[in-house]
Amino acid sequence: MEEDSVIFHTGVVTNQQEDIKWYFNSIRIAQISGVLSFICTGVQCNKGTERFRDRLKLDHQTGSLTIMNITTMDSGVYELKIISSSSS
Repeated sequence: MEEDSVIFHTGVVTNQQEDIKWYFNSIRIAQISGVLSFICTGVQCNKGTERFRDRLKLDHQTGSLTIMNITTMDSGVYELKIISSSSS
């Protein structure tokens, strides 16, 4: 429903060694890198992208992504990439 929040769960618990990246229609919208030294959401991840400004929350323990105040314009393909030192 419009104006609700939606959560994309990863089903993992990170060990803070992974790089976690979320993409919307092939555009990076959120990222956690390494030992939490770099967390970005929205415009911080991709300059010039205003679509999700101040509406994204990234859980640093699981990598789950929350989009608040959703609209029909938020429909599209969401992709999660988790890269660790041992596998991806």
